[in-house]
Amino acid sequence: MKKIIIAASLLTASVAFASPYAKCVACHGANGEKVALGKSKIIKDMTKADFVAALKGYQDGTYGGAQKALMAGQVKGMTEATMNEIADLIIK
Repeated sequence: MKKIIIAASLLTASVAFASPYAKCVACHGANGEKVALGKSKIIKDMTKADFVAALKGYQDGTYGGAQKALMAGQVKGMTEATMNEIADLIIK
């Protein structure tokens, strides 16, 4: 029984981390529909170009307001390909 619980937990964790957007969901919502922590833009309403530019700006310190430091940590080491993949998941 213990092995089944551990296996199920590992499978759940693997699926959660398979999506590059998984760590964003808590604040921005499953579809990018939330104002994260009451301060962000609604990311599903951004253009893909603006979204990727914002993430790059968080990385290099040229973008962001109240959550600038928090977001810098979230996008640290993120590639442009991953940024575009996330944009494709949320922005239609």
